[in-house]
Amino acid sequence: MGKQQGNISTAVIRRLPKYHRYLKDLLDREVYRISSKELSVLTGFTASQIRQDLNNFGGFGQQGYGYNVEELYKEIRSIMGLTKTYNTVIVGYGNLGQAIANYTSFEKSGFSLKGLFDTNPEIIGNKVKDIYIHALDEMENFLKNNQIDIAIISTPKAYAQDIATRISKAGVPGIWNFAPVDLKVPEGVIVENVHLSDSLFILSYLISNQEDVE
Repeated sequence: MGKQQGNISTAVIRRLPKYHRYLKDLLDREVYRISSKELSVLTGFTASQIRQDLNNFGGFGQQGYGYNVEELYKEIRSIMGLTKTYNTVIVGYGNLGQAIANYTSFEKSGFSLKGLFDTNPEIIGNKVKDIYIHALDEMENFLKNNQIDIAIISTPKAYAQDIATRISKAGVPGIWNFAPVDLKVPEGVIVENVHLSDSLFILSYLISNQEDVE
């Protein structure tokens, strides 16, 4: 049985979703036992790195046996908080907001969409999967009255900081930010930034430098 220890590095935490994903794939293929070496081939992490990462949370593997895939998958889900349900809202229902709202895997993982917010009068009052699109002016009251855990910001950059401030004041503990700006929030509010262009620019760099070498 794993047990989370304190002072886990961000690098280790950011590797957990990849372990989670590959273990789920293994279960779907009815693979129930795997060694750190075999898991290394799948994930791209070294076997030593995998063992070190998992040892941060207690002992999972057995020498000569490896890892029980189902047990390890359940433990990592618990470590990441995926055994809970999180109430979420999306602020900004443009193309990106629509894509996020329609991504069914979030709901399956326990992220329950409760509300949508926008300033476009042509869509306010409409329903998406039985969820109303509310006017942005209604946001604070909704957040306070519905115990929202995570607010997803998918607005243009110019509006993101003001919206983040309002979300924080309403008592929402987590923000998933897709706007291309680093948000300033009070202590105790956790922000996870997803800058789509950053990933694309890294890909551009890698392709460019590969061509230079060739």
